[in-house]
Amino acid sequence: MAVVIPSAPVPAVATAALELVDRTRTGLLLACHASTADDRFQLAHLAALRAGGALLAGAAPGARRSAPRNVWATLPAVAPDLSEWADFFTGTAAIRAEIERGARHVSTREADDLVRQVETFLELVLAHLGLPMMESFTACVAPTGRC
Repeated sequence: MAVVIPSAPVPAVATAALELVDRTRTGLLLACHASTADDRFQLAHLAALRAGGALLAGAAPGARRSAPRNVWATLPAVAPDLSEWADFFTGTAAIRAEIERGARHVSTREADDLVRQVETFLELVLAHLGLPMMESFTACVAPTGRC
């Protein structure tokens, strides 16, 4: 039987990208078990940032800009098909900042929705990086107390 060797080698995913994917998964799991909606929202948003960072870390060196920038501002240049996600997470960043200042609280529904959205975003990032999908975290979302 002949062995088929691919004509172009499959690019290895950068170690930093793999570490950020792992941290994203951990962050989602922590978000699922957060005791308050505010904590869940903040942890989910941090997981989204890490997923975006993983995509940037796994991008070809020429695709990234040399000056450090906001993940959501940089993402469309690396993955134009994820531009709407970048816009969405820019909005959730503002909400997270309000939560951190104590100026706003989110409902359990808002926090749970963000966890699901981050999970979807992570699946897209994994596809971009050529990595396998993961099991869903949202099946293990624990109830939260009030804000």
